[in-house]
Amino acid sequence: MNPDMVLLLGRKDEPTDAVQEYCQYLSTALGERSLKSEIARVSWNERGWTDAVEELRRTAMNWRGRWVFLQYTALAWSERGFPRRVLRVLRTLSDTGARVGVVFHDVEPFAGTRTVDVLRRQVQLRVMRRMLRSAELAVFTVSLDVVSWIKSTSEATFIPVGANLPETSSHVEETRDPGLTRIAVYGITGGTAGSEECSEIASALRFATERGANLELHAFGRGAAERETELREQLKGVPLALRFDGVLPADRVASAIRLADACLFVRGPISTRRGSAIAGIACGKPVIAYRGLETASPITEAGVVLIERDNTKELGEAVLRIATDPSFREELSTRSVRAQEMFFSWRAIADRYVEAMGLKS
Repeated sequence: MNPDMVLLLGRKDEPTDAVQEYCQYLSTALGERSLKSEIARVSWNERGWTDAVEELRRTAMNWRGRWVFLQYTALAWSERGFPRRVLRVLRTLSDTGARVGVVFHDVEPFAGTRTVDVLRRQVQLRVMRRMLRSAELAVFTVSLDVVSWIKSTSEATFIPVGANLPETSSHVEETRDPGLTRIAVYGITGGTAGSEECSEIASALRFATERGANLELHAFGRGAAERETELREQLKGVPLALRFDGVLPADRVASAIRLADACLFVRGPISTRRGSAIAGIACGKPVIAYRGLETASPITEAGVVLIERDNTKELGEAVLRIATDPSFREELSTRSVRAQEMFFSWRAIADRYVEAMGLKS
């Protein structure tokens, strides 16, 4: 039986594919509204573009009149971020009679000042603009007000991402020390950016402990285990407990966050497309994060302490208050629980899709 809608992926990301997980959680939530969905992939990196597009053409003949939402990130459709060939995919879908939608997980072109960066940015902007014009419906994961390159929003809508986590977790962890305030860090970036993040994390924790906070750091997820030596070195002599884990199954990620008292997110400014930051909100926790151009409602409705970028003193003060003011921590947790239910739960996200497609579940 044909699906009501198709969620179409490009190249698989490794070691974890957050966009694929997004599609899986969305598909389940749509199913609870009696909407059948299918997840498909254009494996151009394995089969080559010619064979992959031809295979898509044959498959898409069964999708005539159905919604097909292509999931866009630049690197899902190009090895080096020049995603021009994704336009062939959109043409193929249109030619076979599908109702074409695009979900922009990358909402802005890549930054950089090198000649290749400038060229890549120009290509990405041209491609995204053509995708927006070609699609019957475009879904942006941030507020349309903060997307720099959109001039008309008549065919676009804003739907935030949710956390790629189960709502409940069966994983049981050992008893934690009730005298310590546990700060969770979910994921650390690679390269020089990750070194900067480690420095910011260490400075904030050192500031708070020097002023009486009793802390425990639990860093886990992508890049965390690789940064253990670096963070331990930067936190040498700081009286706090340290724990590191690598990539964890989703239920263990949920347990780790729920067992923490707050999340510290320094992987760039927080926004409605940063699933690793929304994970803290989804688990009903306060989140300490940087504000930026994409920091807008409904993120601001959650229990988020917003900090100016590159202000490690303010970051440390936020950690200190979280650790020493239980009523403030509880207030933030309540706000996160409410925001999760209203905006970031997969039920709420599925409802937004149903509304945007003009369907009734």
